[in-house]
Amino acid sequence: MAVKFFGQFLLEKQMVGSADLLKAIELQETTNLKFGATALSMGLLKIEQFEQVHDAQRHEDLKFGDMAVKLGLLSEEQVSQVLIKQKNNHLYIGEALVKIGALNQEALRKCLSEFKEDQSAYVVDRIRIPAGVPSSPVWELIADMTFKMLTRVVGLECRPDRARVVEALDPADHVVSMGFKGNVSGKYVLCVSSALRLAMARAILKEDDVSGESEEVLDDTVMEFANIVCGNIAAKAAQMGQDFDIDPPMVLDSSQSLQVGTDRCGLVFPLLSSDGEKLALGILIDKD
Repeated sequence: MAVKFFGQFLLEKQMVGSADLLKAIELQETTNLKFGATALSMGLLKIEQFEQVHDAQRHEDLKFGDMAVKLGLLSEEQVSQVLIKQKNNHLYIGEALVKIGALNQEALRKCLSEFKEDQSAYVVDRIRIPAGVPSSPVWELIADMTFKMLTRVVGLECRPDRARVVEALDPADHVVSMGFKGNVSGKYVLCVSSALRLAMARAILKEDDVSGESEEVLDDTVMEFANIVCGNIAAKAAQMGQDFDIDPPMVLDSSQSLQVGTDRCGLVFPLLSSDGEKLALGILIDKD
């Protein structure tokens, strides 16, 4: 068993083919607009206002609607209107597969039941840190902020696996690290695939095509994403009464596993994106 999205589960069970799944995902993407895109489609925001809100979200942990209200671009009533439209228009992947004729309702109900049973071990009400790891609220904050920014800044839909204590972080296509110190100290480590690095580059550079960018520029965008996350973590940590100073990000050798060492405790938070790409957040915690 492993963390899966419903579409991946259906492929593995050979209930649908990859072509039908891609067609259903395309239908989903044209139907399920994000909050900002929905507000644009309703004429409540202009494109420059949309960009203003999106940029502001990089520096403060607020949902798009809440940030738009804070900036004076939307009223609370308009936010409610957008949320209602999103809810009424939302199309689940199973429903999309039915609409294109890849599944019927009876098969969908059966598959959903099997999927829920398969994934029951991974359904959690919040991020949980393994027992015995000190300062759990801080690590929960770090993980939660990373997941939020992957959604808000990069536009990734991800499902987290359970956090676990490790002695080493597995090799990855690309690895970026930021040291932190204060009441707690250690390293924040982000491990991403090449495809996810491109997704981060498109989001950070605001370009649809980044295939012509150099390796240095692409690495810089992953470091900038880590900067955004850790900057927000520092602000939240201060509200919790925690000192959290961060060092500049750096690219690590990704070809070898990263050993935690005897002077640290290693936590890893594996994630799976909706397009099947894997990434992991590692936290290497200095022992007292």
